[in-house]
Amino acid sequence: MNTYTKKTPLIKLGTRGSRLALAQADEFKKYLVETIDVFREPGAVETVVINTAGDKILDRPLSEVGGKGLFMKDIEKALVAGHIDVAVHSMKDVETFLNPKTTIGCILPREEINDALISNSSESLKDLPYGSIIGTSSVRRVGLIKNYRPDLKTVLFRGNINTRLQKLDNREVDATILAVAGLRRVGLVNRITQKFTLEEIPPAIGQGAIGVQCRLPKCKVDEEILNWISKVNHRESAVRVESERAMLGVLDGSCQTPIAGFSKLTQEENITLKGFVISPDGTKIYSESDTSSQGDAAKLGQEIGQRLLVKAGSDLIR
Repeated sequence: MNTYTKKTPLIKLGTRGSRLALAQADEFKKYLVETIDVFREPGAVETVVINTAGDKILDRPLSEVGGKGLFMKDIEKALVAGHIDVAVHSMKDVETFLNPKTTIGCILPREEINDALISNSSESLKDLPYGSIIGTSSVRRVGLIKNYRPDLKTVLFRGNINTRLQKLDNREVDATILAVAGLRRVGLVNRITQKFTLEEIPPAIGQGAIGVQCRLPKCKVDEEILNWISKVNHRESAVRVESERAMLGVLDGSCQTPIAGFSKLTQEENITLKGFVISPDGTKIYSESDTSSQGDAAKLGQEIGQRLLVKAGSDLIR
């Protein structure tokens, strides 16, 4: 049996320091405690906050300073170096290709994947006055907004959820768009003005899912950590994320590429995936969808990605 003190936790969780990131780390800890007896002891789990480059650079779009990987590279380095045992991420922020020394050991039960409009002046996107300003840092959301309402203006909106809502309340913008999952996890779902359908504003790949990254085992300790993590893996959520990320891998999606998509499981043990590529100016939206058995989730994602690759052509920024 493992023995430890508060100075020697069984597992160290690496995470960003935002309110949402800490809530996600706590959610993972909750599943560990509920599933594995040894984690119920005081001091068994330690949360390590890592300030990432993505948290420090707030005055430029992610696409200009290294992409969404800025939110995980510093945490990933700490993981590979052994300073932490696992890294807890929002899967929508996880790069298409991981450090080859690591893997995603589990996906927690997925939250709602829809996007939501938040405005203090209008009840919906269509009700915003002509020329209204929407704050967002997402090229996907910018493209979709331009497609739906070409008259609207978008401005760079970086920072955590509370920072963005404060900017909105200070009237720096007329509205912003955030993920329902994040708002729900930090108890701010009451701020939602309009919840978009998946067809109106299709979500980012992996949106609403929390993933836990760990080292590929090269020793008994790493084997034990991966074994613990796998016990809290939510199969249905993992299958859906696997399919979506397989599509993203084919498209070689970066922060400059407006890509969206979502998957659903069916009662017949099948999975349906719909993917989107949006032209940067928002004038065109390409989509493809199909269904396969859940066992072929990754293959389905690759096939949808290949179709979109052909269909979108030069509108797909690489």
